[in-house]
Amino acid sequence: MLLTWKIKFSAAANLLVLLLVLPHAAMATIVLVETDLGTVEINLYDNATPATVTNFLNYVNSGAFTDSIVHRSVPGFVIQGGGFITDINAQVSNITTNPAVTNEPVYSNVRGTIAMAKLGSDPNSATSQWFINLANNAANLDDQNGGFTVFGEVTAGLDIVATIAGLPSYDFGGAFTDLPLQNYSSADFTNNVPVDNTHLVIVTAVNVVDTTVDSAAGLNPTPTTRNTTPPGNGGGGGGGGGSFALLSLLGLFGFSAARVLRRRR
Repeated sequence: MLLTWKIKFSAAANLLVLLLVLPHAAMATIVLVETDLGTVEINLYDNATPATVTNFLNYVNSGAFTDSIVHRSVPGFVIQGGGFITDINAQVSNITTNPAVTNEPVYSNVRGTIAMAKLGSDPNSATSQWFINLANNAANLDDQNGGFTVFGEVTAGLDIVATIAGLPSYDFGGAFTDLPLQNYSSADFTNNVPVDNTHLVIVTAVNVVDTTVDSAAGLNPTPTTRNTTPPGNGGGGGGGGGSFALLSLLGLFGFSAARVLRRRR
């Protein structure tokens, strides 16, 4: 009887330990962002920015980023995605967002890092939209709006990021004032040539490839340069080209070269 009890207790204890460990083991740290122009590998800072990484992986694991688009590209600044998806007819719609995540401004917005976009003047408003810094944007973004949370870095595929950033961009209004397009020209824009999926930069999938809890341990991320002003009181939401308002403008869109055909708030 005593032996049986010990065995049952040991099994229960092992199960408890397993349950305690599983949430952390499931917090994968390396993802591949697969685009129609190539693949970008990103190592996530799961230990330093756990809430943001968990938030990002929730979108990854739900498939929310599948067939999403890079909807903003500003040379020498950022490329941005995670806000909109496209269907087979190039109808672009909002990604359904989860509750906003608490800001975690630990690391600096230097070249090659990935960070969360958010509403102006609201540090804790990041949901699905992310951006990759094309340059050292610390002076602009580390203090602005409580600091933009850097939650990982590109460890392979910066050349793909540069290729996307090198595409011409066009102003379709709303959230698409800097929309990067491939196989598309200024003459196409002027002549109202419709935009389809062969022109958009599409994220075909985001996949977890490493479930090591602390795969970022060997990296050396740059600490944030932000001051000690409490979030919400420093930086403001301005900064011209550095402002990241998540423009909640879209219901369902059809693209044409001259305008977005439908818009609703």
